Amino acid sequence: MRLVCASANPKKVAEISRLLPAWVELLPRPPEVGDVEEAAPTLEGNAAIKAVEIANFAHEWALADDTGLLVDALNGEPGVRSARYAGDNATDAQNRELLLRALHGVTQRSARFRTVLAVVNRLGEMHFVAGECEGCIATNERGVNGFGYDSIFVPNDGDGRTFAEMSAEEKDALSHRGRALRELPALLSRIVGLPPT
Repeated sequence: MRLVCASANPKKVAEISRLLPAWVELLPRPPEVGDVEEAAPTLEGNAAIKAVEIANFAHEWALADDTGLLVDALNGEPGVRSARYAGDNATDAQNRELLLRALHGVTQRSARFRTVLAVVNRLGEMHFVAGECEGCIATNERGVNGFGYDSIFVPNDGDGRTFAEMSAEEKDALSHRGRALRELPALLSRIVGLPPT
């Protein structure tokens, strides 16, 4: 099965590629496709918007994800605006800095990552899988791996390290995106009529 990846983030694409079954070929996002406005109020909506755009352009099945970091002390923010928390053109570092400032002096730092994957074809057939990871926000950045909020997120199922202090394989085993992607092979098997692997 061929899937065109809607993400242009090379680190996110690498995570997705590592966890797909061997019978799925992940094709890169077509460079001719411009930025897609993520205007939906939900992660599901934004994942669908991106997947539909790519599926219609490439005439192939498309895979898109949207991920949010939901912080309890901030009433679920930054949530659906996680990638744009500090502004539409904010860098990962600026988003992390703003979040740490918002939580300065706050002791209740529980949070969760949620990823929604949308698989869509140009005929409008649409499927979703999702994954969550519970954890908390560290008081300072730790680690150099990963991207986004990885250096300030400590998963509850881990050993006290942030995602950015883990190897790629360790993060995959615990992460929201890893959990969502482990749901994907069974879904794709049903789509193409293969027995689950």
